[in-house]
Amino acid sequence: MRRILITLAILVVCVAAVSATWIFRGRQISLFLDRFGTIETNSARIHSIVYEGSGTGGVLHINDLALGLNDKNVPTPNIGSTKDGQLGLAVGGKVFAFGPPRSEAENLAAVPPAGDDASLTVRRSVLSWPTPFDFNFMTGHSPSWKRHLYYQLLWKKTSGAKLEMLWRYEQYFYPGNGWASGFMTREGSTGLIRLNIQP
Repeated sequence: MRRILITLAILVVCVAAVSATWIFRGRQISLFLDRFGTIETNSARIHSIVYEGSGTGGVLHINDLALGLNDKNVPTPNIGSTKDGQLGLAVGGKVFAFGPPRSEAENLAAVPPAGDDASLTVRRSVLSWPTPFDFNFMTGHSPSWKRHLYYQLLWKKTSGAKLEMLWRYEQYFYPGNGWASGFMTREGSTGLIRLNIQP
């Protein structure tokens, strides 16, 4: 009987330790697991790209999704016209041309030229984490779970040039409403986290 009680006590301590780790370090564990794989929820070809901003930072509207460029995780890109008059993005001395500009109110816009392979893929974390101590004093409505959402832009040109951009945001789960359709930022850990132009 004593042996059963000791085993049960060890089991209870282990469960309590795992639960505490999941609650207090869940975000970090989720980020670690995301390095090995995430779950794809949506993928679509890019039909239009619209830039809203002053040339540095701002917002990229990809199809109907607005993604920020003002984050401090990577160097802030510049967007404007290239030497040959195309809408382009520049960072670290490299330039990627989206395509010929078209009129879109006061904003710069372009559509992928024929032959370009441009897509936006949405992925989510494998592991969500509980948030029992999050309180919203303004509304009293707080999320009970959170997870990361990833938005990956891949744009390959017929010339071989390639642009990869990756954004990470937090998505909240509210009891009774499910996962929120929008996403939230967390300074220093979300927003644009990767920007790579090749060659």
